[in-house]
Amino acid sequence: MKNYVTRRNNDIFEDTFNSFFRPFYVEEEADLMKTDIKETDSAYLMDVEMAGFDKNEITLKFDKGYLTVSAKKTDKQEEGKYIRRERACSCSRSYYLGDVNEKSIKAKYENGVLQIVVPKEKPQETSHSITID
Repeated sequence: MKNYVTRRNNDIFEDTFNSFFRPFYVEEEADLMKTDIKETDSAYLMDVEMAGFDKNEITLKFDKGYLTVSAKKTDKQEEGKYIRRERACSCSRSYYLGDVNEKSIKAKYENGVLQIVVPKEKPQETSHSITID
């Protein structure tokens, strides 16, 4: 919540009220799935932040040069009325990889970071899903 903490006053109710009902959809979506991509001589190394998701909630798919990483939290039915709900969500992001061999793509998930290795090899004309180790 980097831009919302701009001033501090002594009215605790006003601070709580304003932060509770602020528009939560504006910046928080941009904070999902931040990615670092590094190039080596033989591969592209991608680190995608996926904090809060389990490995079985993440899907990778390669199709026509695009690698799509998506995740969906399962919605648990609980008693009570929610005033605000942000943790039950889904997100997706696509990366254009171009001419790579999608069967050589490897993925590993640990500590909230999805690590993807995309070797620089000649492509084959198919599409398939990628298994996360």
